[in-house]
Amino acid sequence: MVNQSDLPFRLLVEQYGATSTYTQMLLPEKLLNDQEYLEFHLRDLQTFAKLKTRPVVVQLGGNDPDLVVQAGRKMQQWCDGIDLNLGCPQEAARDAHYGAYLLGQRDWPLVEQIVSSMATSFTVPCSAKIRLCQPVGKTSEFSQRLEAQGASWITLHARTVSARRRRQGAADLSIVQELKSSLRVPVISNGNVRAFPDLQVNLDYTGADGLMVGEALLDNPWYESRPTTCLLGDSTRESIPQDTLFSDIVPDPMQISLDYLKLCSQFPGTAPLRTVQAHVRHFVEAQCDREPWVSQFRAALSMTKDISEVEGLVRSRIADREEGLGRCDTKNQFDMLDEEEDLGIEFLH
Repeated sequence: MVNQSDLPFRLLVEQYGATSTYTQMLLPEKLLNDQEYLEFHLRDLQTFAKLKTRPVVVQLGGNDPDLVVQAGRKMQQWCDGIDLNLGCPQEAARDAHYGAYLLGQRDWPLVEQIVSSMATSFTVPCSAKIRLCQPVGKTSEFSQRLEAQGASWITLHARTVSARRRRQGAADLSIVQELKSSLRVPVISNGNVRAFPDLQVNLDYTGADGLMVGEALLDNPWYESRPTTCLLGDSTRESIPQDTLFSDIVPDPMQISLDYLKLCSQFPGTAPLRTVQAHVRHFVEAQCDREPWVSQFRAALSMTKDISEVEGLVRSRIADREEGLGRCDTKNQFDMLDEEEDLGIEFLH
């Protein structure tokens, strides 16, 4: 997820139950030519590695095999895998011809060359995250070709690409089923998970080896005391106990914010202020968007100058709540099922 899968957020979702995470999509050209950009992301990975937490996958987006390999070699020491992003729908990806805009059949030989170069050059496994090809029936063939070139697993976001609307209707999970039956490598399902009950439904329907959850976790990263089949890229398929499957427990967005801000303070400089503000805004808006105090909170949040001010604002809101000055009626898990996903990072990009 571009500008959202920062170190504190990845640690937060691990704390809440995610079994592995992805970095945001990194651009090989910037890793090779922008020293500040390289050092920032290396510092992120090196800090993560020292904590000895769960696996992290570096995601790269590009269309030049040599540049992808050179960039990956700079990161491989500090990660558990490197993923080629073939799912990004953003206009920047369209204009520079990478991400999901490499799914057309004329680019298949190039993509195969990139994956082959990754598989033979890195000391860690490589993978690919894709969307549906057009025509959709070609998706399985494309995935088989990536497998043949050395991809260790395939993640499918089962929607076609659109630069303007990233989500046009529900994901077609039947294609995940098809990939699972046609590939030997693990298949990760991505799409149609907006609330906790969706996890087991997705696994049961697709037979996938794991689930990738992205933008839904920006609103609600809370998986504490819940089974950990949910991830930002998991390769273990476990059954979710039925007694927790339809839990209607909802998270407290203010507590989530404090948990996240604590990690930001513990690891200063790993999340830009704009990213921190965006995370807190999503936590709060997801549960309290219709509350009368939210617009004022949002405006005050945009004016904060550092993490301590963000924390002060959150604590002030908690104090108001405890005094009964505008409570947040959090949404039931099931109320979230029909809501439109509105951001553009794949979570785990």
